[in-house]
Amino acid sequence: MRTAPLIATTAAMLLTMVPSLPAQSIADHVRSLADGQVRFSFAAREGVCGDGEHISTRRQTEDWEGWCEAGPVRVALDVSEGVVIDLDTYVGGRWRERASTEDLGMVSVNEATDYLLRLAETASGDVSEHAIFPASLADSVVIWPRLLGMAKDERRPRETRKAAVFWLSMAAADVAVAELGELAIESDTDIEVRKMALFGLSQLEDDQGVPVLLDVARTHQNHELRKQAIFWLGQTDDPRALALFEEILTRRR
Repeated sequence: MRTAPLIATTAAMLLTMVPSLPAQSIADHVRSLADGQVRFSFAAREGVCGDGEHISTRRQTEDWEGWCEAGPVRVALDVSEGVVIDLDTYVGGRWRERASTEDLGMVSVNEATDYLLRLAETASGDVSEHAIFPASLADSVVIWPRLLGMAKDERRPRETRKAAVFWLSMAAADVAVAELGELAIESDTDIEVRKMALFGLSQLEDDQGVPVLLDVARTHQNHELRKQAIFWLGQTDDPRALALFEEILTRRR
């Protein structure tokens, strides 16, 4: 009898006719959870590691390496009625078992950073601010244009804008070093004195030191001092600092 082969062939044809369901996004999983936690992990950029308590972006020096585990970045979203109410970030390690938890496993860095930055752009309170940090640890993604948008958006919470400016300054500083390349530097003592002077300028009231910091960041021949000036500019709310970060980063696109 040929009944069995016929049934098998018919079943196979029916299966090919059923449309595949689209994969759920991180946002879909959050919205579908009444109360509990959504977890996901993604690849960390080079140099990012965790020791169980702290997260670092520098794993070692020429003569020392700490007990620091490289990646992945792990994010835990506490959810209530489909809304994220808290967010924690870890690097390395392992998740503990916990009730009412949905672990999405490893997701792509693009999906992870897009979700986290959208959370920073739309959420309120601490969630908005805290969503920026894990996005800044992701591997091989460019996030500075969206950070710049948040930094300029007066509708965003003040702490979120400050966090965006800080991580924007980190990105800009790295680009400045790459542009300058190998330069002759002065003695360590002299550099440290100049760094302290830049710090002093950053502490002046009414952003009086900003013009000098901008000049150093744009024109100084020592790459360490340029990077330091950009760092302290990142601690200000001055729009001229944002304009400089945009100028440096746009030049590298």
